[in-house]
Amino acid sequence: MSDVLAFAGVTVRRGANTLLDDVYWDVEEGQRWVILGPNGAGKTTLLQVAATRMHPTSGVAGILGEVLGAVDVFELRPRIGLSSAALAERIPRGELVRDVVVTASYGQIGRWRENYESLDHDRATELLEAIGAAHLADRTFGTLSEGERKRVQIARALMTDPELLLLDEPAAGLDLGGREDLVARLSAIAADIYAPALVLVTHHVEEIPPNFTDVLLIREGRIVAQGPIEVTLTEENLGETFGMPLELNKHGDRYSARARQGGDHGMA
Repeated sequence: MSDVLAFAGVTVRRGANTLLDDVYWDVEEGQRWVILGPNGAGKTTLLQVAATRMHPTSGVAGILGEVLGAVDVFELRPRIGLSSAALAERIPRGELVRDVVVTASYGQIGRWRENYESLDHDRATELLEAIGAAHLADRTFGTLSEGERKRVQIARALMTDPELLLLDEPAAGLDLGGREDLVARLSAIAADIYAPALVLVTHHVEEIPPNFTDVLLIREGRIVAQGPIEVTLTEENLGETFGMPLELNKHGDRYSARARQGGDHGMA
């Protein structure tokens, strides 16, 4: 297998703040990664570097065989599918959902004067159906709930048949039923051997879809642990990541966590 991402000593500083601190991380073809950590841990910053939306202050960020800083990012970005809150803010609120998805074919945000083939429209329709959002096709993006917007963004992110799919908190804003439906759909994508390498950011172990292979735990910009999910997602690693004793349970192929009863919540 070849590296989709190869980060070596990646550090991101903004003024006096260190957002990522000496990160080493490799993602290979066929892997499905979850990034877990508390607010402000550096999860979104890590994803933004992987999406070529942010350059490291130091270190080397290898992305799809190229080195960030030595490649035209506008040639690299079409090979990466991205769903994030920052991207959602750039989508015109009056844009039809079907156009939000199909415009990804040419890397556009907002329909202008481009002409799309019937194959493009058919693929957009198929992707909306696959992610449970076909009924939203004729709605405008601004009328959608936060959870619905996340679904549409995932369909858009898959439109170009990317080599890397990055999902920043895709279940945020969903109610329980919506979350469970989305987790099942993401699990199906993860199980597809033809699907791209996947990286999903979340705060909650309950949102980890089955068929994801690896986990990276991060706190204050530094990696706490990383590796195969079965051996890396432990109570000890999770507690260190979130700064408190936690009880981790597995129910079939799903996880849940809560504060350990009687534990010291002042854990560093």
